[in-house]
Amino acid sequence: MSDTEYTPPRVWVWNKPSGGQFASINRPIAGPTHDKDLPVGSHPLQLYSLATPNGVKVTVMLEELLAAGHDAEYDAWLIKIGDGEQFGSGFVSVNPNSKIPALLDRSGAEPVRVFESGSILLYLAEKFGAFLPKNPAARTQALNWLFWQMGSAPYLGGGFGHFYMYAPVKIEYAIDRFTMEIKRQLDVLDRHLADNEFMAGREYSIADMAIWPWYGVLVAGKIYGDSATFIEADGYTNVLRWQRQVFERPAVKRGRIVNRVFGDENEQLAERHSAADIDAVLAKKPANAG
Repeated sequence: MSDTEYTPPRVWVWNKPSGGQFASINRPIAGPTHDKDLPVGSHPLQLYSLATPNGVKVTVMLEELLAAGHDAEYDAWLIKIGDGEQFGSGFVSVNPNSKIPALLDRSGAEPVRVFESGSILLYLAEKFGAFLPKNPAARTQALNWLFWQMGSAPYLGGGFGHFYMYAPVKIEYAIDRFTMEIKRQLDVLDRHLADNEFMAGREYSIADMAIWPWYGVLVAGKIYGDSATFIEADGYTNVLRWQRQVFERPAVKRGRIVNRVFGDENEQLAERHSAADIDAVLAKKPANAG
């Protein structure tokens, strides 16, 4: 049956797989599916993640903190979402929404759980007093763009990627709808970056770290197949300038490979427990933007 022939029932019933690459892990209920404790390393900060755009945000932030001289050592544990590891009891205890990334801060008397990538960025920025402008106006701008990203990219960018790349059938209406919205978002960015070096103005911040793994990687042609050609990404010249500028930061090159188990095998690091783990990967081959 094609999408044009489908008539929604009065009450939706979950009685069949949703189809597509991620059908086995999609379900309309929360909570754990199995008992599994999370591993714990030697560092105060324990990250449980995968190098999706949301995961990359946090590993870039942690590497930026380390590069700036902060005591932000961390263990990054791989969560295989395709195998449903995010539904283990230990992970659910840190993030009841069963989405990566999730952070456990064990530096205090009581562990602090932090979930939602934007919340993790803000938590770390405030904990270490870094990458969030001190000036109230600039701080507000950084938070404006952080929340803009959180409210738009996962749904619009993720929705575009799903229907363009991963859906089991190509639905013209869905692809057109999400493509229109993703291009509007890129136009918003392009107009802003025409007058601003970074998202909050002249200061690099958590807003850039949040947006780059989604829209920077998209215009660089490193996600969703040949989608950059499809959306004519080369027309967003200010976004492309910014994406290259952000990628040239050493901490971004380091953070983007952590918990990566796909793509170029020379740019993959399943887990990170020390700086030497990243050093060993980067010594093999210079990373490309992605």
